[in-house]
Amino acid sequence: MLFKVTMDKRQQLIILFLTALLLLLASVSPRAARIKDIADLEGVRSNQLLGYGLVIGLNGTGDDIKKSVFTKQAMINMIKRLGLSITPDVFRRMKTDNVAAVMVTAELPPFARPGSRIDIMVSSMGDATSLSGGTLLMTPLKGADGKTYAVAQGPLAVGSIAFGGKAAKVQKNFPTAGRIAGGALVERAVNYHLPPSGDLLYQLRTTDFTTAAHMAEAINRRFGPNTAHSIDSGSVKVLMPQDYDADLVTFISDLENIDVRIDTPARIVVNERTGTIVMGKDVRISKVAVSHGNLNLIIAESTVVSQPNPLAAGQTVTTPQTTIEAVEDEGNLVVLEMGVSINEIAKALNAIGATPRDLIAIFQAIKAAGALQGELIIL
Repeated sequence: MLFKVTMDKRQQLIILFLTALLLLLASVSPRAARIKDIADLEGVRSNQLLGYGLVIGLNGTGDDIKKSVFTKQAMINMIKRLGLSITPDVFRRMKTDNVAAVMVTAELPPFARPGSRIDIMVSSMGDATSLSGGTLLMTPLKGADGKTYAVAQGPLAVGSIAFGGKAAKVQKNFPTAGRIAGGALVERAVNYHLPPSGDLLYQLRTTDFTTAAHMAEAINRRFGPNTAHSIDSGSVKVLMPQDYDADLVTFISDLENIDVRIDTPARIVVNERTGTIVMGKDVRISKVAVSHGNLNLIIAESTVVSQPNPLAAGQTVTTPQTTIEAVEDEGNLVVLEMGVSINEIAKALNAIGATPRDLIAIFQAIKAAGALQGELIIL
């Protein structure tokens, strides 16, 4: 009896858990997203940095000094800055295949202060075959204005291998590009201050009038009327309420966690090179009949040999012969009703055995017929 009571309590707990889970899922819109995931605050953005440097310590996989002139010049300049002098004859006899010229790129995040670290990417610029095991020397990283904002240095993490000889080679990933986590120190900050008045302007990452209206409506529902209004399809202006006492950071934190019901246009994106098809949820098709069949032509070349019997007079004769065969697959006619959903479209097209490349041709034909209610994008 005690065992039976224990099982009843367990079943009650399971039922309560499932009920709470269903209520939670029902309360969240399936197409809702936070403001911080769909919009950016105007002015709060990262900046791109670029620099030119040298990677040393390579195991004979660096640049060919005779072909890469910029590598040679960079090494001469580096040696001069270190207070050393070298004659051209000595430099020509040096073996420098353990050095590679690289380009260094990085993203300077907003509000980065001097002394903070950022990640960098290092990519070979010359004919080096691998950067594995190399160390990046001190490289200034400059912005679009020509000013130095960070300095990079450190050992590379390539994450690839490349071995081989003259006749064969084994390679995994790309050994001519690497990454250094926290490999650059920020030396200069980009000056940006939040507006003291509390007037914020959010820019949608994907412009849409409906989404902008939903975003302003959700903000007004949370903070009160006239707090936000949409300017156009990509901008929403927000005023900070007086309840926050000029605490703009707390207001932005509460603001960016509001759920907004997003809306997207009906699109079908196809990539003919890879056979990839992505269809949006709102894609609709007017009533149309689809029939698709493949025609295969098989052409075979052969040679017929005719030779005389043993010990008989005559010569061997060869005659070319060509065989042509046409095979056409059966084309099933499928009728797509008006306003069918994406699930019904997939089921109907799978019923005729259409491959991804067949689907691309079918969608192009449906769009040409004027029956596709949406945008067809071909990459």
